[in-house]
Amino acid sequence: MPAVHIDSSGTGPPLVLIHSLLTDARAYDATVIELGDRYCVHRVWLPGFGPSAPLDGSEPHTLFDLAGMVADAMSDGGVSPGAAVLGNGLGAFVAVAMAIAHGSDFGPLIVANGGAVFSEDRRGAFETMSRLVSEAGMAAVVDTAVRRIFPEEYLAAHPETIEDRRRVLLDIDPISFAACCRALHAMDLRPDLGRITNPTLVIGGSADATTPPEMSAELAASIAGAELVILDDCGHCPPLQQPEALSAAVDAFLSRHLQR
Repeated sequence: MPAVHIDSSGTGPPLVLIHSLLTDARAYDATVIELGDRYCVHRVWLPGFGPSAPLDGSEPHTLFDLAGMVADAMSDGGVSPGAAVLGNGLGAFVAVAMAIAHGSDFGPLIVANGGAVFSEDRRGAFETMSRLVSEAGMAAVVDTAVRRIFPEEYLAAHPETIEDRRRVLLDIDPISFAACCRALHAMDLRPDLGRITNPTLVIGGSADATTPPEMSAELAASIAGAELVILDDCGHCPPLQQPEALSAAVDAFLSRHLQR
């Protein structure tokens, strides 16, 4: 079982997609449909998700550890050094850490619903989820997690989403999930943002309660030359909630920054 598994499809310039803590690589199914005729899309499964090996819970893992695992998997998998990297949620933080530590290994950076550091109350949510999952497994956080992904209005209009997300969340390795929660709790990328030289697009959601648009704006202001797009009425996971709007923003940015 590989430490980090990557699914690849499509033709064209390489685009790497890294999923959030509360989803898996399948969250990008619609993105592949939208962009697969113009890009070679590489979907990353983070450790403990799907076919990727779980993390060892006996020692702490940082976002830079995860970034190194993804960078190694990209290199081992033959992903072009000029690839664009898009991350959502946890994947966004991993992508930022990759740009800090491995920025010369890839091209444009797209940060969807991320930031550099969480406020104290939001950090506390990760500590709580880590504890609950460690004690009682993934089922203990399913309902809370679903509401971190989507606005209440969206869930009311799409009640089937709750059961769909429940099935995905219950498949995640709980030790790896808890380790990722601890990494996010400890994260503060602010001191290193000045090292990022990749062309950068930051995408936020106006209805994102997990990484609110203020976090996206602060991140964009801290990376030289970064562009900022806020998706109206979108929560924490645009690949699931607004895939067309996400793909349009990504395509417009990459048309200017990714060699074809």
